[in-house]
Amino acid sequence: MATLSAFSTPSPPWPNPNPSSDPNPNAKSDLPDHEERSQRTELEDVDSPPNSRPTQNFNPNIQDGRLSPSSVPSLLHISFNQDYGCFATGTDRGFRVYTCDPFREIFRRDLDRGGGIGVVEMRLVSNLMALVGGGSDPQYPLNKVMIWDDYESRCIGELSFRSEVRAVRLQLDRIVVVLEQKIFVYNFADLKLLHQMETIANPKGLCAVSQVAGSIVLVCPGLQKGQVRVEHYASKRTKFIAAHESRIASFALSMDGQLLATASSKGTLVRIYNTMDGVLLQELRRGADRAEIYSMAFSSTAQWLVVSSDKGTVHVFSLKVNLASPGNDKSRGASNSNLAVASSTSSLSFIKGVLPKYFSSEWSVAQFRLPEGSQYIVAFGHQKNTVVILGMDGSFYRCQFDAVSGGEMIQLEYHNFLKPENTM
Repeated sequence: MATLSAFSTPSPPWPNPNPSSDPNPNAKSDLPDHEERSQRTELEDVDSPPNSRPTQNFNPNIQDGRLSPSSVPSLLHISFNQDYGCFATGTDRGFRVYTCDPFREIFRRDLDRGGGIGVVEMRLVSNLMALVGGGSDPQYPLNKVMIWDDYESRCIGELSFRSEVRAVRLQLDRIVVVLEQKIFVYNFADLKLLHQMETIANPKGLCAVSQVAGSIVLVCPGLQKGQVRVEHYASKRTKFIAAHESRIASFALSMDGQLLATASSKGTLVRIYNTMDGVLLQELRRGADRAEIYSMAFSSTAQWLVVSSDKGTVHVFSLKVNLASPGNDKSRGASNSNLAVASSTSSLSFIKGVLPKYFSSEWSVAQFRLPEGSQYIVAFGHQKNTVVILGMDGSFYRCQFDAVSGGEMIQLEYHNFLKPENTM
């Protein structure tokens, strides 16, 4: 799942939500790396949108639902929820949640004590989410994950660590916390630690979790450069994949956890792997020049992959892999998208064993040009052949691509979700 965060490390002490705990996570302590404090032993989840009750605004700058121009917040974090139907933003004053289709802000929480939120992770579309402090004046310590219940408008549980939290991933039954070189997996209901693993240095907090019930697959960096680790919890299997020679810069997991897309720090190639056996299924070429890959996402049927980078172009690739999946009657590559694939694959593929990879790898079938200078995350929209793009500059784009002929995508919608005219 795609996320972007602006990490910064303020000087301690941080605001302390628990007066009985040490506000300085860098101080020496006898706490284990994964000490967890649960203020409730059972987390109650209400499976309905957070705005099903009257929207609350805790910000005195809001009058008649509008912000004064001087009060536009600084954006620290953006992330989609698990089905890409919503996205959440962390700002220097709190957090906000929006729907993608239609685009709409559904609620915001502007907090006291500074209010900086550096990580916001939604749990589908419900009242529960995970928060981590961030920015120059963080609301919570950077070494804690706070479980926020929006119906109660307060934190109902927390997880504490010795080092800063880089990312959080939520699954229906699990909480995954990513540190610089460790990952912890907890049961959501009681915050019980279930599994922990070590990784190579992971400052971006790279981690992905499948979202199909009863079949949890987790992907994280391995212990070596260019390696990824795949945990199949249902079958209790661990698979290491030597995906690239350079360090891993980004990866994405299909909804069912069967397919893995990886990109290295070079940013020229994206590789598609079978997570069960680690076999390379397809190789995609973003371009010839080096680039930093910001975000990748599979479509719900794993027929398409969308990629964003610092080059300012969003690419859509057609995937030709066809893995059997229970309940999925559609062949992943059997639609009319094959017409677009024909134009994107090198016409010299019949001798690709002789030619360099530049000629044999497959190019994108559709593209969308963005203003350079900002970071963007991407996902597929719920409408057919649409892509949603979110920028750290506050931009929201919805675009549509032609699955038959490919080419330049058409912009359907644009908003800036930080500007007053787009607030409630």
